[in-house]
Amino acid sequence: MENCFSQLRRSRSCDLAAEKWEDISAWQQAVRSCLKAGLHCDVPEYVPDPKVLKVTDYGSYTQETVEFNTTPWFRVKGYLLLPKGFSRPLPGILLQHDWGGPVYFGKDRLVRSECGYIRLFQKEYYSGVPLAERFCLAGYAVFCIDAFHFGERAPRERDFDPQELLESFTGTAVYNACEEQKRERFRHALLQLGWAGTTWAGVNFADDRGCIDYMLTRKEIDGGRLGVTGLSGGGWRTDMMLALEPRLKAGVSVGWMTTNQGTFENNFTGAVGVFAGLPGVWNRMDLPDAVGSGFPVNALYIVGSKDNLFPSAGVDEAFAKIGKIYARAGVPENVSFARPDTVHCYNDEVQRLALEWFAAKL
Repeated sequence: MENCFSQLRRSRSCDLAAEKWEDISAWQQAVRSCLKAGLHCDVPEYVPDPKVLKVTDYGSYTQETVEFNTTPWFRVKGYLLLPKGFSRPLPGILLQHDWGGPVYFGKDRLVRSECGYIRLFQKEYYSGVPLAERFCLAGYAVFCIDAFHFGERAPRERDFDPQELLESFTGTAVYNACEEQKRERFRHALLQLGWAGTTWAGVNFADDRGCIDYMLTRKEIDGGRLGVTGLSGGGWRTDMMLALEPRLKAGVSVGWMTTNQGTFENNFTGAVGVFAGLPGVWNRMDLPDAVGSGFPVNALYIVGSKDNLFPSAGVDEAFAKIGKIYARAGVPENVSFARPDTVHCYNDEVQRLALEWFAAKL
């Protein structure tokens, strides 16, 4: 089978590769049109209809639990963190959770929690701090939701307690049964999305644009100073938003950047997953072409030098391609790249780089 797949990859036209076009503006429009079509998720007009369900005061900031519509077909919950002691309206950051670990937690990985599992997760990937709190205390309004099929949107029985499952039943028959149920419902959801004519990437993008719609309804947030950031699968969501969401001013993608060929050659299943599949897109362009088309948005791409999710050569080549696109567009100062001495994480060092970028660009 691999021989067949190799031949398919070699037959890709890559007609939307930036280096094949003389007019960078015409190329940008062509790439964006192809990418939007490939997502297969056109959202008709809708009303966010937000409601604040709960407000928790943590002293230096408040955390709201809100409920709102991201599209006509999804109503989700999110956390909005608002710092005290900073002039308002505040710059806003849409924070995207990573996709590693159990799907039973999404946005809860990013905020304060009493769950022992989440605290261990935060220690490994975020230097032991709730990432949303870190950005909030730096003076940003921070908003986050569960990605489709994560957290409160993950499949479970009505009486299913994910915290109890993880802390009390990991490795047992009960845990294995829940995991198998999750996998079956996951496959079912993907089939349903395909039958509905959309993609998982399209659903994520529609949700994330819905988050921007909601953030713009809040008087505490400056709609002209919106940013996005995330790790791993959250980095992928950040990539798509930087490519296609014109209301963003800046973003920081962490742990998800490579060339297509580099991905195929290294950990394809574990690195990419089904959330990045876009038929009719990746045969015409490379991932750095897609994200590079987001110029002039201020974009910082970070992949740790010890991150084994993607091969270093593919990461470096992708960075070089994006840099050339921004240079041709006349805005080389609007993009930057970093390869810190880190593994696949959003630790103190990465947080420092991100905060410096947002301070300068947002």
